[in-house]
Parts: sequence; C-alpha cells; structure tokens
Amino acid sequence: MAERIRTRFLVVGSGVAGLATAWRASQYGAVLLLTKRSLFDSATAYAQGGIAAALGAGDSPKLHRRDTLAAGAALCDAAAVQVLVEEGPQRVRELQTAGAEFDIDPAGRLVLGREAAHSASRIVHAHGDQTGAEVARTLIEHVRHTRRIKVVEKARVLDLIVSRGAVLGVRASVKGHATEIVADATVLATGGLGQVYRYTTNPVVATGDGFAIAHRAGATLADMEFVQFHPTALDTPENPLQLISEAVRGEGATLVNDRGARFMARKHPLAELAPRDVVARAIFREQRAGHRVFLDARRLGRSFATRFPGIDAICKARGIDPRRDLVPVTPAAHYMMGGVVTDLHGQSTLRRLFACGEVSRTGVHGANRLASNSLLEGLVFAERVATRMAAMPALAGLPRRARWSVPVLRDRGAAQVAADLVRMIMWQYAGIVRSGAGLQSALATLGDIEARLPEGATEEANLIQTASLIARSALRRRESRGGHFRSDFPRAAGAWRGRHIEL
Repeated sequence: MAERIRTRFLVVGSGVAGLATAWRASQYGAVLLLTKRSLFDSATAYAQGGIAAALGAGDSPKLHRRDTLAAGAALCDAAAVQVLVEEGPQRVRELQTAGAEFDIDPAGRLVLGREAAHSASRIVHAHGDQTGAEVARTLIEHVRHTRRIKVVEKARVLDLIVSRGAVLGVRASVKGHATEIVADATVLATGGLGQVYRYTTNPVVATGDGFAIAHRAGATLADMEFVQFHPTALDTPENPLQLISEAVRGEGATLVNDRGARFMARKHPLAELAPRDVVARAIFREQRAGHRVFLDARRLGRSFATRFPGIDAICKARGIDPRRDLVPVTPAAHYMMGGVVTDLHGQSTLRRLFACGEVSRTGVHGANRLASNSLLEGLVFAERVATRMAAMPALAGLPRRARWSVPVLRDRGAAQVAADLVRMIMWQYAGIVRSGAGLQSALATLGDIEARLPEGATEEANLIQTASLIARSALRRRESRGGHFRSDFPRAAGAWRGRHIEL
C-alpha cells in the first residue's frame, strides 16, 4: 500500500514559480513542496537576462504592456498582460526587500538594462548575468527557513489524483517509494520542456512532465505550438547548452558566419537585436547552408568580463576567450509560451488544480515571449495563486486509497535511446522551421517510439506525450506566427489572429 501524506497546499516544482508560490502560500497553511531533484535544479537558476519591470524614470506599465502585446503577435490575453505589468514592479521590490542583491548604482538605485523589443531600459539584473541564480538563492533561503513549508527532494509526480473534475493531489515516486499526497489545492510549477529537443538551454529535469500529466488528467492546454528558441546558445557537445544572453548583442556583439560575414543586417532593420524568432531562423538557415555561426564580441574588450562575468567564465572554461576569439553559437529550445490554461489567478480547468510559471498558459506571452518577462510572470502569478488557494475550502473527505506501486524501469538503455530519438525527431521536424509533411512524419514516429517504450519509462513517456502535443498543435496552425514557423505557410494569416489551439 502506498504511503499517504496530507497537506493543505501541494506545490510541484522548485523554480521561481514554485518557490514563490510555496513561500506566499505558507502564510495561509501548511505547504508541501516536491521537486524532481534538488531545490536548485530548475531553469530559474540558469536565467541570465533579468527581470523586466517598469521601475525606471520615463518608463511605465503602459509602455511595458505595449511592448509585451507587440511581441505576442496578437495572441496575448490583454487582461493577463495588464496584471503582469501593473503588479510586476511591486513584486520585484518585495523580492529586493526579501534580500535579493540586484545591481544598484552608487546612489542605491536599480541599474536597469535594455533588451530587444523593449522600448525602455527596464531589465533588473543581479551580479551582471546571474539574475536567475540570485532569485533562486533568495527564494530558497526563505523556503528553507519557513516552518510551514516541508520540502521533499528527489520526488517525481506520476499522475494527478482526480475525482469528479477535481484534483485531490498526486501519486508520486518519492525516492523510489509509492506515495500519495492529498491536498486541498495542488499547484503545477513544473517548468518547461526544452529536453524534448536535441539542442536546449533547459536543465535535464525539463522533460515536459507537467504538460503531459495535466493533459492525461483532462486539464485544457493551449498554444503548445509556440516554442521559443533562443538564438545564441554556446555551440558545444553538451546537454544542456550554456546560454549566451542576448544582452551581449545588446552591448554591441555581432553575428558572423564561418566566412566572417555578418548576415542579420539584411534580415531585419534591428539586425542582431531583432526578435528572437527572427534571429534564430536566420542562424538556422546559415547552418542548413553548411555554415557555422559565431558571436563576435571582441569589440567589448576587457569590459566583457566585467559586464558578463558568468558568461566569461563559461566560455573560458571551454577554451574560448571572448576578448580574442569568436564564440560559436547555435539556436536552442529555450521557453514554452503555451501550457496549462489558467485564469488570472492560476486556476486551471480542473477544480483545485493550479498552474504557475512556464507550465501555465496565463496568456501573457502570446505567440512570442518578450525577453525577461518569464521570471516576472512567476513572481506575479505566484502571489495570485497563493491568495486564491487561501480561499479554497478543505476537502470534505479523502479519496479512497488504491493499491499501486512505482513502475520499475528495467531497461534504462532502451529508454535513453528512445529519448534521444525523440529529441532528434523534434529538432528536425517540429523545431525552428516546420512543415505539414514533417510534422505528420514526426507524429507517426513518436507514436511508434511510445508503443515500444520499455516498462517503467515514465519520464520518457511524458517526454513523448509532450512532444506529440507540440507537433499536433503545430500541424493544426496553418500559418506562421511568433515562435511558430511553417515553411509551407510562411506568413501570418488574418484568419488565425487571436485564435488559440486547445488540446
């Protein structure tokens, strides 16, 4: 018989969304936070760019709203964007008060940077390019020192417990033991799905579990075709790839191919600072033409190490000195704009189930996320989720205990081969450039791979199911918009403006 744990609130995931939700919710009751590995294993800790918020002179939530809507390519939820930009400044200030060491000038004011598609300098940084790590450090410190929060590491959620359209908790493998966690409210803050692709900046835990788990339980998902590919990951034989922040291009670095030729100036008026999808496709096409692509940051000289200490260390550890050498780069899967559909308080279409952060589809990102809005989304909606959960009544009764056990994976090698094949298929057919024929081929192959998965390959099953959600949505959207590009429908179509694909 599985062990059973009862809690007021259950939070799954330890990125900015999960940590912030757990911390806020602890004001209202006991919180159990589950994380797949350790508290530090999340995409948040990898985030270099920063947090966007209208905090500077000459900026305003109105301007931030305009930029976010423009980036979203007519698919943002205007009400959700309004919440993000109006409440964002307060959440950032609160995090600073809580101990986050953001970069400040000699007068004690926040140093605000600027990134592509922003009309004002509004990007808050910490230690130059270590913003995500500082956000994670601050929140983890509070979570660990809050008595009402219990953290369980090395815990994998297998499925949601659903009864009559309501989620009553989860079935999980906790250090290999079958465990049922029953909660008055459950929050999926499981992060993204970058590991679905051959090249990604996401940590190895980002296998898309939350999307697949929610879909199997009957929650509505939307916009799964909109995957954001970051243009400049360090091109090395690693998984995940190290990110080279677009802030480097913001400081004047340029993109060149292996012939030393710049190519972005003829692709877009903003050249290297064009929207991410435009830059990623341009680099991808150079690669398909047989060229390698490099970031030329040599003009930054000694200031590179001062402005980007983390990136400088990453490059030098791999034998690359950005002051003298060209930095090899490649596009890589970076962020999912779609996910579990929620209202403005993180409530999903299943009662008692909430979603927050990258796994959710709040509507703030539309078809293409504005740079540095992701950490902000986690902070803003974590507060809203916690407040709404506080009003959630306790369960009237407990679900019946079922006899089950954690499936044992007996052929890890076969599971790994299947996962690697999925990543190659998705990169080739459902990545930066897609086509109807390619997507149909991908779906057929994914089905064959899933049918042959060895028993107990639960994480790989999630990977395949999430990959299939992306491919199915991409096949149905017969146009190009934001992060979704179809070579057979290369332009945005008016008929698709404002239309969402739900699964």
